[in-house]
Amino acid sequence: MTRLRIRTRNTPSGPVIELAGALDHDSAPEIRDLLPGLAIEQGRQLVADLGGLTSCDSSGITVLIAARNVALAARSTVALAAVPDMVGRVFDIVGLDRVFPIHPTAQAAEAAWRPPTG
Repeated sequence: MTRLRIRTRNTPSGPVIELAGALDHDSAPEIRDLLPGLAIEQGRQLVADLGGLTSCDSSGITVLIAARNVALAARSTVALAAVPDMVGRVFDIVGLDRVFPIHPTAQAAEAAWRPPTG
């Protein structure tokens, strides 16, 4: 099992969390603890870049849903990027592909974001 590596960065559309390694029962609390400290502003977007994941269990999926809830509470949105096939298959099975916008890259997610008008 590969230890989870987490990198965050800010973009004009909002924060990006880049995950690499195993997102599982042992590492999910790290993400959950990180979420309240992110600068998720109203009308912005939180992007979770999953391109470096080597595995993801149900705890990992639960923490992604928690990230969505944090973003929605901030009146923001969340998008996933570079979802590995193994995670994408699970998302398809449980219907999460209809809950999260999914983009091929973090840059594509950032490009798809539009600031709120009015």
